[in-house]
Amino acid sequence: MFKNPTKLIFGKGTIASLSTEIPAGKRVMMTYGGGSIKSNGVYDQVKAALNNYSVIEFSGIEPNPTYETLMKAVALAKEQQIDFFLAVGGGSVIDGTKFIVTAMLYDGDPWEFMIDPSKAKHALPFATVLTLPATGSEMNNGSVISKKATHEKFAFAISETYPQFSILDPEMTFSLPKRQLANGVVDAYVHVMEQYLTFPSESMIQDRFSEGILSTLTEIGDKVVNDKPQYDLRANFMLSATMALNGFISMGVPQDWATHMIGHELTALYGLDHAVTLAIVQPSLLRVMRNEKHAKLLQYADRVWHITQGSEDERIEAAIKQTEAFYRSVGIKTKLSEYGIDDKLFDTIVERFAKRGWKLGEKQLITPELIREILNGCLS
Repeated sequence: MFKNPTKLIFGKGTIASLSTEIPAGKRVMMTYGGGSIKSNGVYDQVKAALNNYSVIEFSGIEPNPTYETLMKAVALAKEQQIDFFLAVGGGSVIDGTKFIVTAMLYDGDPWEFMIDPSKAKHALPFATVLTLPATGSEMNNGSVISKKATHEKFAFAISETYPQFSILDPEMTFSLPKRQLANGVVDAYVHVMEQYLTFPSESMIQDRFSEGILSTLTEIGDKVVNDKPQYDLRANFMLSATMALNGFISMGVPQDWATHMIGHELTALYGLDHAVTLAIVQPSLLRVMRNEKHAKLLQYADRVWHITQGSEDERIEAAIKQTEAFYRSVGIKTKLSEYGIDDKLFDTIVERFAKRGWKLGEKQLITPELIREILNGCLS
């Protein structure tokens, strides 16, 4: 079964459609991060489109949004009797807003539904104006939240945390710094890989769709990050990130997500950007799990990187090296040592997974012991 209720509004000048898409009479909370939307013109466009609504603003949602900050937004929204939310920003602002709209209707400490997502049942309506393509959060129901007090990072999703609609204007990406663009390219790429690079499942359409997104990103990633902004390049990048994680390529296929789970711990403990952790963890994970992923690694080598010469093991290693080289081409390093990080906290990470009883990967074969092996491969 498949259902994605989010209405996608894509193209130049689409922010103006807020004035007709949000139901009349709503009390709106506009959520955003730092001051970038005020310097790039997004803020002014949004405020103009919301001219006929009662609007309360909440700013300061961080990259890797924190429970502590978001609870302040919940308190303000309850005080102001907000009944519609508009997230203006990238995945962190959107994820944070998903937490807020769910916490608004939750009886108890909202961190409870981060630990046990089954406890969350309902959410208030919200929409998004996307400014940073990366997470696909603008067209899915997932949210990842950190808690500073415990250095933990968890995810949740319920049916009511799909945005009502999302506005994507590629011109809103023109002022993004290289670091954020690079993170977005890598984040989108690894999202596809988590759903694609598992084991063959006869899902031919999903495979080709995935390979199309991966090939698009390898073709344009360097240009998106390093060239002057071009509308068509940014539009294809923006749509790639959305299509990477809106459910289209995951229909009926096995999924991995171990790279993300391990990466979340590196973010929580070291403060590394989310995409950076993915670029570090994934190559090591592919090497450790190469036997389990053998067939799909060969398919990936052939269809995405056009590697057809050499033994099977040589082709697999060449594909992994090409993947690392791609991440480096957009400016992201792929080893912990390059960020001045050693193995001192590896025991903490392994113990966390052991305590939770989690076994990761598409076949739940990645035990805490294998997580340690993967982490060791991330060092240098």
